[in-house]
Amino acid sequence: MKMRRILSLDGGGIRGLVSCLWLGGVEDALIHAGKPGILKSFDLLAGSSTGAIIACGLALGFPPGQLAQLYREQGHDIFPGMAGRLWSRAGRMFTQGISAPRYDGKGLEKVLKKVFGAATLGQAKKPLLITSYDTISRTPIVFKSFKPEHADLPMWEVCRASSAAPTYFPAHPMKVEGHRRAMIDGGVVANNPTACAIAEALRKDARVDSAQDLVVLSVGSGERNRPIDLKSAQEWGAVEWAIPIIDVLFDGSTDAVDYIAQHLVGDGYFRLQAELLAGLDDLDDVSATNIAALETLARNYLIDAATQAKLAALATRL
Repeated sequence: MKMRRILSLDGGGIRGLVSCLWLGGVEDALIHAGKPGILKSFDLLAGSSTGAIIACGLALGFPPGQLAQLYREQGHDIFPGMAGRLWSRAGRMFTQGISAPRYDGKGLEKVLKKVFGAATLGQAKKPLLITSYDTISRTPIVFKSFKPEHADLPMWEVCRASSAAPTYFPAHPMKVEGHRRAMIDGGVVANNPTACAIAEALRKDARVDSAQDLVVLSVGSGERNRPIDLKSAQEWGAVEWAIPIIDVLFDGSTDAVDYIAQHLVGDGYFRLQAELLAGLDDLDDVSATNIAALETLARNYLIDAATQAKLAALATRL
């Protein structure tokens, strides 16, 4: 199975919009270089959380611009505003208690069903790798479109499983490989799934002798830089750390994988990532102001000379 050219997509909630806009820039660079679009230029697509949604969309043939529009138009359904959130939590307090997840997941499921319909993982047009985690067996679950046991899984369910961020959404119940699972966000396993994809390529592609034979594009969704001061880090307990710890763990694993991939792959490794401005780093801020700011950040990154040089070099390698 051919897996030499890898596209990997980070998690990041609504910031998946940034990833989609950067992918649009990648597609433009490929076409400018006389190469085919993204789907034909990569052999393996990997995604975690919001990156799983984007990867699955690409694997079905959706262009980056259409996926960006999904974030613009459906963000409020996935992440309802304060009124909808409070109404939902009030109804769930009797069954889930006062510490229920911020969202009930119904909006996310509605959007995923609308986007992916009856498509199954096996219908992906390119090999697809999606990360998640089963809290019952306490093991990572890596969904693979080319694995017979996963081929018939509904694509929307795989995305729901991979994007069930703890504290934000409830776990998703699924039956996978004959076992009942309680699936949570793929970011718990690898918010940046690049290392998982590299391992799969080394295992599956007989023509790849080492990681340096690969060409890897790893696409971020913006890097947080909001500090947690020493006093808070020393004094916070379980309540205060509940949501920040998710962000810290996701960020830490993302950067660790980036470091590993750089050293494993070498010159064939390309990373698209930019530092987020203060206030743009929330996973669920779907306000018009935030969406506009994320678009500005993404477009400014794309027109930067260093980014343009990187995209041109990537197009040449592909």
